[in-house]
Amino acid sequence: MKFRLPEYQKPDFTKEPFKSSPDAKLETVTHPGTAPDNYHATSIFPEYVKIEGEWRLLKESRMDCAIVLEDDNTLSVKEFRNLKTGDRVVVSRTDDGSEGIYVHAAGFKQDLTSSQDAFAFRTGRSRETAFSMDYDRLYELLKYEKEHGYIVWVLGPALSFDHDSRNAMVSLIEKGYVHAILAGNALATHDLEADLFGTALGQDIYHQTPMNKGHYHHIDTINKARRYSSLKEFVEKENIKTGIVKACIDNNVPLVLAGSIRDDGPLPDVYSDVYEAQDAMRMHTRKATTLIGLATQLHTIAAGNMTPSYHVQGGTVRPVFIYTVDISEFVVNKLKDRGSLSVTSIVTNIQDFLVQVNRNV
Repeated sequence: MKFRLPEYQKPDFTKEPFKSSPDAKLETVTHPGTAPDNYHATSIFPEYVKIEGEWRLLKESRMDCAIVLEDDNTLSVKEFRNLKTGDRVVVSRTDDGSEGIYVHAAGFKQDLTSSQDAFAFRTGRSRETAFSMDYDRLYELLKYEKEHGYIVWVLGPALSFDHDSRNAMVSLIEKGYVHAILAGNALATHDLEADLFGTALGQDIYHQTPMNKGHYHHIDTINKARRYSSLKEFVEKENIKTGIVKACIDNNVPLVLAGSIRDDGPLPDVYSDVYEAQDAMRMHTRKATTLIGLATQLHTIAAGNMTPSYHVQGGTVRPVFIYTVDISEFVVNKLKDRGSLSVTSIVTNIQDFLVQVNRNV
C-alpha cells in the first residue's frame, strides 16, 4: 500500500463572497502582550486573510493566536504574550470570507459515498477498535516522511521503562524516522538511569523486578548529571553507551525537554521556564508534517495545540498527520476534543506499539 499525499483543495476566490469581500480590518496594539478587542483567533485549519485585494494563506499557524500584518507586508501568527505595541492585528469574529478572513476547514476532506449508513455502532476509538489498517498506513507514512517531511515524536517516560521499547525507539532514531523529540525531565532521566543501573524507577527494565535500594537510582542519575553543563557532556564523560538521549546526541536529533512542577533535579538542558519551553517546542511543531504522541496526555495536548492541520511545503499545502497512542481510551481521544479531524488515535500498550512500528519500517 504505497503512500499518497492527500491533495489540497484550495478555495475558489473568484466566487462570492470572496470576490467582493473587503480587505481584513486591522487594529493596532496599544498595550504589549494584549490584542485589540474583537481580535481574530486562529484555528488549526488553513486560514486566508485578504490584504490589498489579495487572499493570502497563513504560511505558519497555531491554534488560539493573533494574526499580525508585519512592516514588510507579510502575515505572521503570534502568541498574545509576544504582541508588541504598534503591531497591526487582524480583527473580526467573522471567518466565512465575508469580512476578509476565511477558515478553510474542508481543504483535505474527501467526499463521502452514499453507500455509507447514517447509523453506525462505533463512532469513536476504543480498545475494541481494529487498528490493523492504522498501523499499515503509519508504516507507509513514516517511510514517506523520512525523505519528504519532518517527524516529531512526543514521548512519555513509560517507553523508557521497558528494554524492548527503549531499544525500538533508539533504532527508529538511527534509521532516520525521528527528526525531533519533545519530552520531559522524566523521559531523559529514566533513559539514562537504564544505562547506568539497568533500571527505571528502580525496576529492572527487562525483568520488571524491583532492585535493592532501586528507588535511589533516578535521583542518583540526576545528581550525577547535574555536575555537568549539558547532557552531551554527561553522556561523553560518564561513557553512556545506550539509550534515547545518546542516540539523539549521536544522530543530531533535537531533544526538547520541558520541565514541570513535578520534576526532580532537573537534568541539565531541561527548560525550567514554561514559555521558553513552549518556544523551543514550537520551533519543531511549526515544521512538523507528522506528530506522534506516545503515552503522555498533557505533553501531547500541548504539542498538538501548537501544531496546525496543514503545512506549506515548497509552495504546496499538505496535511499534518497527528497520532496519539496510549493504553487509555480517554487519553487518546482527548486531543480530538480540540476539534481536529486530523488526529488518529490508537489504543494499545506503548511498548508493543514501538516494537511493532520498528519491525515494519
